Parts: sequence; C-alpha cells; structure tokens
Amino acid sequence: MDKEQIKKIIDSMPDYDESREDTLFSMVGQLYSKRMLPNLIVHVAYSLPFIALTVFCGIKFFYTDQIQFQLMHAALFGCGVQGIIFSKVKYWQMLHKHNLSREIKRLELRIAELGEAVKSK
Repeated sequence: MDKEQIKKIIDSMPDYDESREDTLFSMVGQLYSKRMLPNLIVHVAYSLPFIALTVFCGIKFFYTDQIQFQLMHAALFGCGVQGIIFSKVKYWQMLHKHNLSREIKRLELRIAELGEAVKSK
C-alpha cells in the first residue's frame, strides 16, 4: 500500500465524534450509576472507619490537655486522612479502568473498520 492510498483512507474516515468523548461530568455521573453500585458500597464501607477515626481524633485533640495525647491524636488524625485519600484514589482508579477498557474497545472497532476499508480498496 502506498502513501496515496493511506491518505485517501484517512481522509474518507468520518470526523471525530465529540459526543463520544468522556467528559469529567459524565465520568462522575458514571460513578453513581446502577452498574457501579456494588463498588460504591465497598468504597463507603472502606471509608467509614477512616472517617470515624478522623472525626474522633479531631475532637479528642482539642479536649486533651496533655501534649503526649495531643501528638497521638494528631498523628492518628493524619493517618485517618491518608486512609480517606487512599480510598478516594482507589475508587477514581476503578472509574478510569472502566473508561480505559471502553476506549480500547472503540479503538478495536476503528481498526476493524480501517481494515475493512483497506480490503475493499
């Protein structure tokens, strides 16, 4: 196949469809769909102990007069915040995994269409 045939095939392909592009708003909307409900339940169950630890240590920090206990509550507060952040990042990565597999399927279809276009010409 020469350069002219390749250029003709590329030029004859339909333009990029922006409606198929995933926006941040659509990705966040997918987080709370019925299909993602089990993942959401696991995420909330994993986050609740860290949220409880963070709130408990934040309150106890201000009611404690001893420096030793204030340092302990501050350190546990930091660990709780890190646990919450880890949970959010893990859930965000689950979202990207689904979007990535969908995009791979789209690319496979485009390659198949291009292969058919090459065979027919």
